[in-house]
Amino acid sequence: MRGAARITSAAEAVAAIPSGATVAVSGFVGAGHPEALTAALEHRFLSSASPRDLTLLYAAGQGDREQRGLNHLAHVGLVKRVVGGHWNLAPKLGNLALANQIEAYNFPQGVLCVWFREIAARRSGVITKVGLNTFIDPQQGGGRLNARTTEPLVERLTLDGEEWLRYRAFPVTVGLIRATTADRRGNLSMEREGIIGEVLPIAQAAKNHGGIVIAQIERVVDRITDPKSVRVPGALVDYVVLSQPEEHPQTFGEQFNEAYVLAHPGTAIGWGDGPAIQSTSAHALCSERKIIGRRALMEIRAGDIVNLGIGLPETVAIAAAETGRLDEFTLTVESGPIGGVPATGLSFGCSHYPEAIVDQPSQFDFYDGGGLDVAALGALEVDAEGSVNVSAFAGRFAGVGGFVNIAQSARRVVFCCTFRAGGLDVAVRRGALRIGREGQHAKFVKRVQQVCFHGPSALARGQDVIYVTERGVFQLTRSGLALIELAKGADLQKDVLQQMEFEPTITQLRQMPDACFQNTQP
Repeated sequence: MRGAARITSAAEAVAAIPSGATVAVSGFVGAGHPEALTAALEHRFLSSASPRDLTLLYAAGQGDREQRGLNHLAHVGLVKRVVGGHWNLAPKLGNLALANQIEAYNFPQGVLCVWFREIAARRSGVITKVGLNTFIDPQQGGGRLNARTTEPLVERLTLDGEEWLRYRAFPVTVGLIRATTADRRGNLSMEREGIIGEVLPIAQAAKNHGGIVIAQIERVVDRITDPKSVRVPGALVDYVVLSQPEEHPQTFGEQFNEAYVLAHPGTAIGWGDGPAIQSTSAHALCSERKIIGRRALMEIRAGDIVNLGIGLPETVAIAAAETGRLDEFTLTVESGPIGGVPATGLSFGCSHYPEAIVDQPSQFDFYDGGGLDVAALGALEVDAEGSVNVSAFAGRFAGVGGFVNIAQSARRVVFCCTFRAGGLDVAVRRGALRIGREGQHAKFVKRVQQVCFHGPSALARGQDVIYVTERGVFQLTRSGLALIELAKGADLQKDVLQQMEFEPTITQLRQMPDACFQNTQP
């Protein structure tokens, strides 16, 4: 009979990882990431030069843009191949890819977290339309990031007369996961974690391919009394590692925030319910970010289910709090929280006072099936056909994360970006926009460097797509990008047309709503 779980040190657990293993790691930024395990694996390699030649798989980006998370694994010889959804949080890994020192793939986060389920079930891979006509499509590079990366892991298929992509499955042999509590038989619960992530499919995938599962936890109990709270059965867990508090922060931004695991104590979510909201006063002066957030909010209707991207789209929640609209619609995060207010910075992935938290693959099932009414997303570049780049820029790549799934499946897409980048300085005077210093770099370009969202495909799908900036609003049409709104105070020729690398269509041009420019200095 199966006895007690093997509770051991991180060093002993990672010593069981053989060279050449395929290692899947759970987590989202810092939430759910097994920091003690990745740090121990790095230490073992640096001290003993083993294990070597690992294949690293992960869905969401995991790191703090400096040392923690998957940055621990960024050593030549330790990893030979990386397949991930987002790279910007682990720049040390990204540098290895840019230097052509490892094989590197960038696939959509929503595909990868579902992919673990397919691997666990020994199916042939994920068959989906997500990624068609983007840089992930094999006709446009197959998500391969450098010359060293040659093996095709995604292929086009024709099924029932339609084009699909198949992301090939291959065995996972090590799963590194994290939970809150383990009982003496290795059952895992996640009551203090801000997300659930994909811990179960990772564990099932490794176990079904004869591999090992190592779980980092923060406490051990004799028995977990509610079997419904067990997220990973002990039968799947080989090693349990009891971590120190500094190795087990709830996120890389906070040691523990009770709001990430509790429902809201009141009847409504309002101003002051989270750092994302508290950071901006309801009476602060207008900025380009607030203008964009307010205009994007106008695209959200009562009852909508919404996803907000990281960065500038976060201002939509601020605008909703200012106007008392947070309770009118449901904000969701691709990592699994539903309801509440999404956290920001290194706590992104969690939500303040969520109504529910589902596992990440289930969240993407809902997204991919068209469950999102509106997605407000960022954009690095936009071109004449409405295609968008969010990943590649200035000799770097960030990775697409969940962007491809979300942008491709939402019924309405609102891209939020400043009109130009690099030193842009704007102000509002008496309800009109004033551009003090123009941005150095065009964002509306002839052709994006990398297609992460394909405008013509969005039109074919029937999506409603607009692009919101501080000085104008564009809409995706059959004729390409059309300028439909101009900010009061902005000069059409000087401030818009001369600052673009292509000419949009203009038929009926109206003024951006005055409400976008309120609360300004006289």
